[in-house]
Amino acid sequence: DEIVTAAVQEDVDVIGLSILSGAHLPLSEKLLAKMRAAGIGDVPVVVGGNIPQRDCKKLCAIGVAAVFATSSDLGEIAKAVREAAER
Repeated sequence: DEIVTAAVQEDVDVIGLSILSGAHLPLSEKLLAKMRAAGIGDVPVVVGGNIPQRDCKKLCAIGVAAVFATSSDLGEIAKAVREAAER
């Protein structure tokens, strides 16, 4: 709820989540549902953390704009966030 409230108040271009707990799928699903309910479902969400390769496609299928494992290159992440914001 706090993420969605802050995103609405700050009129963000992108939301980024760093999830190391392994709960990336349920947390992303919950966030995306709350964003849609708040009328900001068009704001891209990027997710990073301890994410197995097999879950990357699942995250994208539910609406996540980009997924980054802990080993991702910082330049690659920055580029993807900029591209997401421009869409």
